[in-house]
Amino acid sequence: MTPFMLAVQSLLDGAEAPVPATEPAASRSVAVATDEQVIIRSLAEQMVSEANAVLREHGEVLSLVDDSGDGELAFTVGFADRSARIRTAIAGREAVACLVIAGEPEGDPRRLASEEELRALLLSLLTAPVHH
Repeated sequence: MTPFMLAVQSLLDGAEAPVPATEPAASRSVAVATDEQVIIRSLAEQMVSEANAVLREHGEVLSLVDDSGDGELAFTVGFADRSARIRTAIAGREAVACLVIAGEPEGDPRRLASEEELRALLLSLLTAPVHH
């Protein structure tokens, strides 16, 4: 089992999930922002696959849906009724990456502090309280 698979199993055994570190969303060049989006999306696919190998035995699995549109690259990761969307909005030569977690108040735009924080984000989706 991979380290991420072990972390998923630990959550199923009752461990607490880490809280993903975020930072204010800032405008970047399109090249830098889209490169970061592609890296995070690729990492998400790998981690969702690893998590689902563990979760499948317990029923519910993570979903990963690409939902890009005009002027944006985006994907949503979900588990049960919880989800997080990572999007990079492109305007001219600038782009801004944002993280939106369903059920959390929308304040100033935030983004993951690094691609390593995707691990914490996915783990937090597995243990977050159910929103009604």
